[in-house]
Amino acid sequence: MASGIIFPCTHSDAYLQPLMVGSVMRKVKSRSRNKQRYFKLQEDGMSICELYKEDGKAQSTFSVGDVESVREGHQSEVLQSIADEFPADRCFTLVFRGRRGNLDLVAETAEEAQTWIKGVQKLMEHLESMTPKERMDQWIWDWFRKADKNKDGRMNFKEVRDLLKMMNIDMNEHHALHLFRLADRSKSETLEDEEFVVFYKTLTKREDVLRVFKEYSGDGHKLSLIDLEDFLRDEQQNSESSQKHALEVINRYEPSEAAKRVPAMSIDGFLMYLSSAEGSIFNPHLQGIYQDMSQPLSHYFISSSHNTYLLEDQLIGQSSVEGYIRALKRGCRCVELDCWDGPNGEPIIYHGHTFTSKILFKDVVIALEKYAFRASEYPVILSMENHCGVEQQGVLAQHLHHILGDKLLKNPLDIKMSDRLPSPQDLMGKILIKGKKIGRVEKSPSRTGRVEKSPSRADRVEKSPSRVGRVEKSPSRVGRVEKSPSRTGRVEKSPSRVGRVESPSRAGRVEKSPSRADRVEKSPSRVGRVEESPSRAGRVEESPSRTGRVEESLSRAAEESLAAEVSDEEKDDDIDEENSHHADNSKQTSKRRLSRHLSDCVVYCKSVQFTSFEHSRLNSKFYEMSSFTESKARKFIHTAGADFVHHNIKQLTRVYPGGLRTDSSNFHPQDMWNVGCQLVALNFQTAGEEMDLNDGLFSQNGHCGYILKPKILRCYETKFDPESPQDHEEYQTVRLAIQVISGQQFPKLSKKEGSIVDPLVRVEIHGVPLDQAKQETRHIDNNGFNPLWYDTVQFLLHVPELALVRFVVEDHDHTSKNDFIGQYTLPFTCIQPGYRHVPLLSKDGTSLSPSSLFVHVRITKLTGGRYNSP
Repeated sequence: MASGIIFPCTHSDAYLQPLMVGSVMRKVKSRSRNKQRYFKLQEDGMSICELYKEDGKAQSTFSVGDVESVREGHQSEVLQSIADEFPADRCFTLVFRGRRGNLDLVAETAEEAQTWIKGVQKLMEHLESMTPKERMDQWIWDWFRKADKNKDGRMNFKEVRDLLKMMNIDMNEHHALHLFRLADRSKSETLEDEEFVVFYKTLTKREDVLRVFKEYSGDGHKLSLIDLEDFLRDEQQNSESSQKHALEVINRYEPSEAAKRVPAMSIDGFLMYLSSAEGSIFNPHLQGIYQDMSQPLSHYFISSSHNTYLLEDQLIGQSSVEGYIRALKRGCRCVELDCWDGPNGEPIIYHGHTFTSKILFKDVVIALEKYAFRASEYPVILSMENHCGVEQQGVLAQHLHHILGDKLLKNPLDIKMSDRLPSPQDLMGKILIKGKKIGRVEKSPSRTGRVEKSPSRADRVEKSPSRVGRVEKSPSRVGRVEKSPSRTGRVEKSPSRVGRVESPSRAGRVEKSPSRADRVEKSPSRVGRVEESPSRAGRVEESPSRTGRVEESLSRAAEESLAAEVSDEEKDDDIDEENSHHADNSKQTSKRRLSRHLSDCVVYCKSVQFTSFEHSRLNSKFYEMSSFTESKARKFIHTAGADFVHHNIKQLTRVYPGGLRTDSSNFHPQDMWNVGCQLVALNFQTAGEEMDLNDGLFSQNGHCGYILKPKILRCYETKFDPESPQDHEEYQTVRLAIQVISGQQFPKLSKKEGSIVDPLVRVEIHGVPLDQAKQETRHIDNNGFNPLWYDTVQFLLHVPELALVRFVVEDHDHTSKNDFIGQYTLPFTCIQPGYRHVPLLSKDGTSLSPSSLFVHVRITKLTGGRYNSP
């Protein structure tokens, strides 16, 4: 190939020469599984192959572009496990994008390790800095290398025909030969160097783009300054459209210096503009931080993970610190920690009472301290599900304080306490703990003095024996069982409330039983106790208007002396909701204690049991929050949608997958976002439509993990209900019309010779129930390289500010389920109208560049009123 399209740095950089020669290194999968393999950088300078031996057949190959980072030394759990056998200066880890596992390697010498570390890093830097032209040259060279089977530096017609199949093109042999001969200017019956470039560019000629170009070109050969201004204003609906802006576009994308001097834009410059970020369907102005970050936390959707430590399923899957690192690097701002008593006095994290592996709580906190603010500077919430005994709860608190240091939010911010949470901006660089808390946030807990009265119901809990896998009944964690026949009074029960923790009632709700005070025990270790009462009897309510200072003081003292349930997730709700009454009858009364040290770590995210929306409206403090299983949340969405929206304006709500999802599958998050639930926790390790939607929503606003909710979900006056959106004041319908014009260079799915995809495109709308819809194009037979559709799909959106648009490309199959090729999801509010390219992502969310769709988007407002972007 000509030097202009050979990977620029592979033959000249001293760091890369040894990589192309290759090295024998140990591939480590665990302490007992490490085998020698031969690794070598391939000729394209883009991929590294792994071989059993130096002259053997490649076992696997990966692209340098798939590598996200290189870690030196023992910076993975696997390499830490062999630290006593292999020194840190010989070890390194390749961390891949998406959900692919890390590659842990041990070189023969420290010098060799450094050669690979620096070499891979240099290749990654080069890929990041490549211009569009260099990327195209690399792409062409890569195809040439794949097609040149005999490695003689030229391609005969047979090799060209094989190349067409590799490129997903089913071309008539006569037409293929015609193109081959046009490119073979030397008449040698082979294509060399620039001849192959000519052939490739003939194949990739964009007739669809040329058609648009000629529509606006005055002479059919170029776009004048006025032609381009008209295009940007009329088609792209660019509000900045002017001759000055058109000139900036020419100077930015036009490759011809002669055209720039005119000034004018050629077809090559026009294609470069349409293929750039400016020509993407995603508005580049909304990719950075653009939203108001000074509103209360409850006004934002917050990227949240469920059982973050798991890399696989919920029963026998691997637990790993990597789960936290991956989630945080993707912008996740709320991670979950299931904490249990561990050996040697060190708490562990795992999915209790299952066969999932165990990791140290301390190691997780170390990783959180290191990676919490790599992707975003906005606050991280640690959702603590605490199953530890009092002693190891103290260890939890100690690790949080000593490892996180000033990053841990220990006290309310030095701002005037009000009835609203602080903002993401106020909490930048801080880590918050979500969990049970003794007492209130407004004042420091009282730790001395005799308690005369019982606390409110905030700190009393129910436990169901059916909560298998979530509650550890160790002797160190179960208090004295007490049953008092005198404890009577009003009892609140919900048939579906199995194993749930009740919400606090701070407004003067006190139990009058004199024997209750005797049960409050003060421990030298500053430990409170929690009563788990199956009947919830014995509660006497006083009027919410109670204002007596003495009684309030006594109530607070009691409240601060008792603990709350250590875990608030309702793991059994989805499994046995229908049998909840039976479960209630089988509950046993017990006491559980909470360490004051751990309680004090909780500031703005105090976990309480949800009772009702009315109860929360009258009694809940702004810093209290509740957790719901997906089924419980869905039930409230259908029966009390407007109340749920109202609740989420002030209170934080976390929704997590039901207990039956042992395969780590996910629920549809859109339903929860529609009512303003902020912390919709998903299994990040599981790819699929649900995570595509999550990634799509949080792809805006700098990937910071916080998205300001639409106004209709932040204002009490709107009275919005997603089940009947037409009833809210600022109701505005919008028509979205998308013409799917063409596709470019889809990946080949099957390695079977002669297999070519038959692509179709499905456009999906995810939003309120009235907006949920999907439409498909027809499929194109045997063309995954440059299929043309010109098919139009149309949608009517009733709540556009909540809608997500998902493009899915599939390989059509007449006899079985279509195969997934790629997808792209983005918020409707981030769409740019006009002629746009849609970059495709893999199932794991990684780029499939240069695979893309070319579409035309038109957005039309239909009804009166105002449509406000979120």
